[in-house]
Amino acid sequence: MTVSTTNVPTITLNDGTAIPQLGFGVFLVPPDDTQRTVERALEVGYRHLDTAQMYGNEAEVGAALEASGIRRDELYVTTKLNNGNHLADDARRTFAESLEKLRLDHVDLFLIHWPLPTRYDGDFVSTWRTMVELRETGGTTSVGVSNFEPSHLDRIIDETGIVPAVNQIEVNPYFTNEAARAADARHGIATEAWSPIARGGIAGDETIGAIAERLGRTPAQVTLRWHLQRGDIIFPKSMHRERMEENFALFDFELTDRDLAAISALDRGESGRTGPNPNTFDMIRR
Repeated sequence: MTVSTTNVPTITLNDGTAIPQLGFGVFLVPPDDTQRTVERALEVGYRHLDTAQMYGNEAEVGAALEASGIRRDELYVTTKLNNGNHLADDARRTFAESLEKLRLDHVDLFLIHWPLPTRYDGDFVSTWRTMVELRETGGTTSVGVSNFEPSHLDRIIDETGIVPAVNQIEVNPYFTNEAARAADARHGIATEAWSPIARGGIAGDETIGAIAERLGRTPAQVTLRWHLQRGDIIFPKSMHRERMEENFALFDFELTDRDLAAISALDRGESGRTGPNPNTFDMIRR
């Protein structure tokens, strides 16, 4: 089954460009499986792809894009700066390598993957300046950040006067991350939600399950729809075509305000995180 891409809404970013609200992620997809996985996703109808230098599969994403024959202006491609590449020369060099691996002359969005406030003498502002330079020289249409806390956002904006287009952060029903989402909204930054279904943790949730049963949907579909109606950009990952199709079938039903509130009430605060805390995470993976 191929799903129409015309159903996917877009969000206008603060730089005037548009991003599809639903995409496909390749985090933890092994490189040997990435090309075929992305090819399946493109066949299903996904046109927004999210990868990263850290994932080690940019080249395979690029091979899938080239093999697809889909016009470049129909695709939206994001990649992210690896933690070991924050120094200006490293960022420039590895960004050029990313473009080569992806077989593209530009990406649509380039993100700082993690702020790393305990690395590089705490200087993620210089890294942000380099990102802006890459946008100005045409290698990327938009630039943004990932895993930035409100204080991190305030600092780069205060010191450079340049607001990221996107902040990609962990958001799921058990960790709604409202402080970061509110900071994004205050600055006019779009929120992208990674780990949108808590790495599958919502599968047995009674609240979500009851809503799903009433609507004739799966818990994953209900949760992804919750994100969409809250305004988040999402890019669920699966290596199985049937799940890809399920995750794409989100635009012919709606949650009520009561449903949205019930899911949001599942928030567990910090204990709901599935990933590391951006204030302390400092892993360097080459």
